[in-house]
Amino acid sequence: MEVQGKVKLVGEAQTFGSNGFRKRELVVTTEEQYPQHILVEFVQDKCDLLNNYQVGQDVKVSINLRGREWVNPQGETKYFNSVQGWRIEALQAGAPQAGMPEVPPAPAFEPATDVKSEDHDDLPF
Repeated sequence: MEVQGKVKLVGEAQTFGSNGFRKRELVVTTEEQYPQHILVEFVQDKCDLLNNYQVGQDVKVSINLRGREWVNPQGETKYFNSVQGWRIEALQAGAPQAGMPEVPPAPAFEPATDVKSEDHDDLPF
């Protein structure tokens, strides 16, 4: 899955616990009729992918959706979702997307003029 839009925020790397778990957050604002502010987490070695990105930059972020279950002390089950990034690419306004070659428009053609009404049409539909 991918999210595309403008970088609204690039957070600082945070380290948690004694095992050194690292997390860094990125907020991407989509460019559609009703823009959405999507929080994407980059974890561990993926945190460094955000080093060269700044607010206002157009990006495409490859993401995975993650979900987990948690049972609180009262025995109630809760569910949590997160959006985890694993790749980010800078986009240039008006440029073709990476991997998508620019295709020239098809040339115009002239309709056939030598068609005879007595020619049999053998198409099956």
